Amino acid sequence: MGKLKVMVNGLPGNMAGVVARQIYSDDRFDLLPHSLTGPEISATEHTVEGFNIRLIDPDARKAAITELKNSESAFISVDYTHPAAVNENAQFYCNHSLPFVMGTTGGDRKLLEDTVAASSIPAVIAPNMAKQIVGFQAMVEYAAETFPGLFKGYSLQIRESHQEGKADTSGTAKAMVKYFNALGTPFSTDEIVMERDPAIQKASWGIPEEYLAGHGWHTYTLVSDDKTVRFEFSHNVNGREVYGKGTLDAVLYLSEKISAGAEGKIYTMIDVLKGS
Repeated sequence: MGKLKVMVNGLPGNMAGVVARQIYSDDRFDLLPHSLTGPEISATEHTVEGFNIRLIDPDARKAAITELKNSESAFISVDYTHPAAVNENAQFYCNHSLPFVMGTTGGDRKLLEDTVAASSIPAVIAPNMAKQIVGFQAMVEYAAETFPGLFKGYSLQIRESHQEGKADTSGTAKAMVKYFNALGTPFSTDEIVMERDPAIQKASWGIPEEYLAGHGWHTYTLVSDDKTVRFEFSHNVNGREVYGKGTLDAVLYLSEKISAGAEGKIYTMIDVLKGS
C-alpha cells in the first residue's frame, strides 16, 4: 500500500504547522507541497522541515485545486484555518470532492454538517483532536445519560485558557456545557470564563512561559449549594503535539471510510477512537 497523500491547509498557522511537520515526518504519509491559506497572508511559500510548501490564497485556490487533482492521485485535506473560514472552506471541499478532516473550531456547525451530508464525500469533524480529552468528554456524556440530574443543586464554573491568537471560545468547553446541563447544573456557554491574556495566564494560572503561545487549559468546578462539597476536573495541555497525533489518526480513519465507499457521511473523534 502506498503512502497516503495529505494536504494541510492553514499554513503558516501554528496548528497547521504542527500537523504538517508530523505528516512530513511519518512514513505512512506523503505531505503535498500545497496549502490553502487566508487572504491576510502575504507570503507565497512556507517551509516545514526544509520542505517547501506553496501557499495558495483564496483567489487562486479553485484553479490550483483543479490543477492539483489533475496531477495527483486522491488525497485528504486537513483544515486548521480560521473560525471565520470554516463554512466557506467546507463548501469548497464538498464542491470539489475533497474528503477532509476539520480541526478548526467555530463557524456554523449545523451548516457545516448539512454541507457534508448533502455532498458526495465523507469528513471527520471534531472541535478537539486530542483523543484522551475526547475520551474524557465521552465519560462525562455517559454520566449525563446514565445519572441525569446527578449534580442538581450544584453551581458550575468553566474556565478555559488558550494562546492569545485563538479567536473563539474553546469548542471543547462549549461541548461540555450540555453534558453538565443534563447532570443538573444550569449553565450557558456565555458564562464560560475565557482567558487570552499571557500576563494573567502566567501570573494567575501558572501556565509555563514557554507554552503561553500554545496551550489549552480547562477546569470544570462543581460546588454544592451549602459549599460543603466541591468537585473539580481539569485537563491541561501544553503545546500542540497531542492534537496533531489525533489528527493523523483521524486522517487514517477517514482513508478507511473512503476506501469503503462512504459518501456524505460525518464522523467524529469518538468514531475514530472506536475505530468503527
